Formats: sequence, C-alpha cells, structure tokens
Amino acid sequence: MMITKKINITKGAYFMISLFVVISILSCSKEAKPEKASFNILMKEQFIDDISMAIAFLDSIPENQELTQKHFLESRKYFKKTEPILSALDIENYGFLNQPNILKIEEEDFTDIKIKNPSGYQVLEEEVFAEIVDHKIVTKHVNLVSNRLKLIRQNISFSHLKTYHFLWLFRKSIIRIAVTGITGFDSPVLENSLEESKTVYNSLKTYLKLFENQFTDKTLLKDLNNEIDASINSLSGDFNSFDRYHFIKNHTHKQLELWNQVVNDWKVSFPFELAIKNNATSLFSKNTFNIAYFSDRNSGQTTPDKIALGKRLFYDTKLSSDKKMSCATCHQPKKAFTDGLKISKGVTRNSPTLLYAALQKAFFYDKRAGSLEGQIISVVENKNEFHTDLQTLENEIKKDSSYIAHFEKSYPKRKVTNVQIRNAIASYIRSLVPFDSKFDRNINDIENTITQSEINGFNLFNGKAKCATCHFAPVFNGTVPPDYKESEIELIAVPETNDTINAKISPDLGRYYVYKTQERKHFFKTSTVRNASKTSPYMHNGVYNSLEEVMDFYNRGGGAGIGIEEKYQTLPAESLHLSENEINDIIAFMKSLEDWPSEEYESDPKLTSID
Repeated sequence: MMITKKINITKGAYFMISLFVVISILSCSKEAKPEKASFNILMKEQFIDDISMAIAFLDSIPENQELTQKHFLESRKYFKKTEPILSALDIENYGFLNQPNILKIEEEDFTDIKIKNPSGYQVLEEEVFAEIVDHKIVTKHVNLVSNRLKLIRQNISFSHLKTYHFLWLFRKSIIRIAVTGITGFDSPVLENSLEESKTVYNSLKTYLKLFENQFTDKTLLKDLNNEIDASINSLSGDFNSFDRYHFIKNHTHKQLELWNQVVNDWKVSFPFELAIKNNATSLFSKNTFNIAYFSDRNSGQTTPDKIALGKRLFYDTKLSSDKKMSCATCHQPKKAFTDGLKISKGVTRNSPTLLYAALQKAFFYDKRAGSLEGQIISVVENKNEFHTDLQTLENEIKKDSSYIAHFEKSYPKRKVTNVQIRNAIASYIRSLVPFDSKFDRNINDIENTITQSEINGFNLFNGKAKCATCHFAPVFNGTVPPDYKESEIELIAVPETNDTINAKISPDLGRYYVYKTQERKHFFKTSTVRNASKTSPYMHNGVYNSLEEVMDFYNRGGGAGIGIEEKYQTLPAESLHLSENEINDIIAFMKSLEDWPSEEYESDPKLTSID
C-alpha cells in the first residue's frame, strides 16, 4: 500500500514554482539554439516563451483564488502577445481560445451537426469578472484553455514559414486591431481593447526585430517602428471616447502603406492573394478586397465582358416563365437593389440589397446557399419567382442570337449552358462594390467633407453601441474579419410587429428551416448597413420603417429589451444607454455610407425605367 503525504505549499510559492519550471524549460531551449538561428527558430522561441507564460498564469488560478482576476489578465496579456502568430498558424485553435460566449453550432449536413458549448478567454472574462464568481466553473474553463494552450505549444510548427508568411501575419494583425481589436469584439465585459491592442503592437515590434537584416532601406524600418510607437501612444484614454475614425485614417492606413513599401524593399512576391489584396493601402477602397476569394472556386476570372453580359441578363424578364419578372424586379437599382416592400412579391422575406453582396460567404437570410451561383438556382426554380428550371433557362437564351454572340465573347470556346448564365449574373453582382461613399472618400483623404456628427457616429458604432461587433468594418456586414471565412448569423429576436408593449417574436424560424437544428430557431444572417438609408423597410420581415426605429430596438437590448425571451439571443440583452444625440450621430454615420446610385446608374436609361 502506497502512503501519500499531502504537502502544504503556499499559493504564492506554488505560482513561483510554476514560473521557475517554465523559465527552466525556456532556458534549456535557448541553450540549444544554433549560433545563427533562422527567423523560424527565433519566432518559435518567442512564441513558446509567451504561450508558456500564458499557461503558467492560468494554472496558478485554482490555487490562488484571491488572485484570479490578476492572473487571468496576465495570462490574457501573454495570449495577446501570441495572437499575431497563433491566429495565422492555427486558426482553429485561435478561434476556440478567442470565441464569444455563445453556443457554437456547426452544420455540415443533416448527418453532421455539432453543438459545442463555448470556452476560451472571452468566456473566462465573463466568469472571472462576474458579480459572484463561481470558482468551480472558472476552474473548468481554466483547465480547458490551459490544456488547449499546452496542445498548441507541443504541436505548433514554424518550419514551413517563409518571409511572405510573416508579412501576411504582420498585416493581418494590423487589420485585426482596426476592425475588431478596438471595437471590444473580444473583450466584451472589461472593454480592455485599447490596452490589448498595445500588447499586440508591441508583439509585432518584437517579431519585426528578427527581420532587421532584411531591410535594405534602414530608414523604412525606423519609420515603421516609429509609426507603431505612435499608434501605441494613441491607444489611450476611455474605451467609449476613443477616436477610431482618426486612428484608422492616420495610423492603420499609414501602416498599410509602409507594409507595401516593406514588401518592395524585401523584394517579396506572394504565391496568391487572400481576402485582402496584396497591394491594398486602405480598408475602405474598391482595391481592398480580392473578390475571387469570396467567389465559388469554379467561377473563374470576372471580366468586363462577363459583367456586361450579366447586367443584361439581370434586367431581362425573358428568364422567368411568365416573362414578367427579372432579377431587377426585387432588386431595383434606384432603391439600392432592394424593392422597398416589407416582404418581396411571392416570397416570405424582405429583399436585401445586392450592393456588397459579393463580400460574404453565404447567401439568403438563412445562409442556405454557399455562392451567388447557388442562390440564383433557388430564384430560378422558386415557383413564386422565375418558376422555371435551369434547362428551360438555357434554352431561352439559346433562342437569341445576340446572346449567343455575347456568350462566345465572354466565354470563348465554351458552349452556352446554365452554368455560364448563372456565372454571368453573379459576375455582375460581384461588380456592385463601389466603396465610393462620403465616408470612404473622407477616410481615404480624397475629400474633407465629413461632419463631426458622422465621425462621432462611426466611433459610437465601433465602440459604445457595439454595432461593429456584428456589422464589421469596412463592409459593415457579418462576414468576420480578418480571415473572412464565415458570415455570421444572429438571433436578435426581431418582433412580428413594431410593438414594444406586447411584443411577439417573428414566426419566421430562419436558419432552423435549413437543418431543423432547434438551437438555430430565429437566426438570420447579418446584413450590411452600407446604403441602409436607401433600403427601408428593415429586418428580414420589414418590421421597421426607419433607422430611428431600428436604433430604438437595439438601444433597448433587442428582443429581450421589449419582453421577448429567447434563450440563445446573441445580442446583449442590456440597454446600450445611448442618448438621443448619440443615436442621431450613428444614423448620420450610416447615411454617410450611401454610395448608390452611381454614375453608371444615372447614365443608363434602361436602369432608371425599372419600377
């Protein structure tokens, strides 16, 4: 029989022992370093240092309950130091560690539906800083997070990294700070976003130092470091009053310009483009996004000929069985490609704008289509819309010799099929990304016409009002930056009627209809607010007629604020406590995002004649 003796170690001593073990491991790993280590080895060393400290502080929490908050914050700080690397090299594990405290549903098909309870630093933040801390729950999540970090530490590989990988991850961090970091997206309780963004910038400086010898222009290195220091210095003050507009305009965009100079200085070429174009110097430009990244893999290159052909098809009523309906019937350009109706004719939901529709990863309010081409199939086959089929559609086009000639020009050496028809229409829709609003022109320093109210509105939208934690800049839809791999769906509990006294949730079950997942009832895709001033009425059921009504709904706490109880509401149920002036500023900002009609629309008589 083995006799065990309980050893009584003070909590402070326990933590010091943990740190001693970590430091010993790190020291040993450094001793094994070759004299002239490659940047891969040096980056991995720094990463292991930081992730080990994050683990050590977490592991001390169960034995140091009075220091729970302090040690959580220290662990979170070191996790943030790893963020530039981890979010690039291990997106899945980074996503687990930084996920919001919302039930995670993965629906591949009817036989593969996974429902996962959240964990990670955001969940821990809510538990650790709750009014009454449940240390049992805290310990559970501490163990989950610590074990995941240890798994990463053991398995992460740096051996495949090339210089362009570093440049990509460096830029990705700059963009993440601008579009999620300073919005409070991953620090919902403490709103510690400004300090955490400083931590990320300091981490970038640490990694950049490993590449000093790569610079032929040493002034460029100095300029980049000075710009990062300036950004760090500007990330101060109160979360709600922080000037995000001028931070992006004066710092983020400057960093993107310097990044491009570094690419040229290092003579780096990239094997392909990600969601953001390799030469982008602004977040709010027509040259920001690589549209092909968001397209079906078989879509091919979008060309002016395909766009012109798709535009012709878009307005052609011959494509429908009764020869009366075209795509433009429900997506009218003079109404920013909506139809102005609460519910579009023949369907059950409001018609969303097609402007910026290309910059998302799923289509329809319930995300049942994975591409624009797939969405078009549903419209063609819907008995209340085109009420036809793909073969009939194809046959109709083949009757018109002028269409045949246009297709031969757009798709040389290929027969006319429904595949090309759908791709042409999709190509036209993909061209509807103007990025030419008053806001865009001002933040890009093309003009100086923006008002203080509009600037205040942008800062509120991305700060106190929490709008940008679902409507992410610069597209202001639910496609999550900076990877742009997923378009989010949310349960905000939209009411059936505009009633704040006896409110009842809209009977439309949204995403539930696709896979019948109970936990997805009333979930809908997050649409863009660009051109929202032209796309009323609002919500999937057109329940609100004005932006003022929409803002009142959100300011109350969504459905929960008007008495609708939904277990899985993703919108915080608490009031935003926005004043009337603040609401007016946010609406002024949203109106500054209007960039349609364009010159193309105004100069084309065919488009202006559509009712």
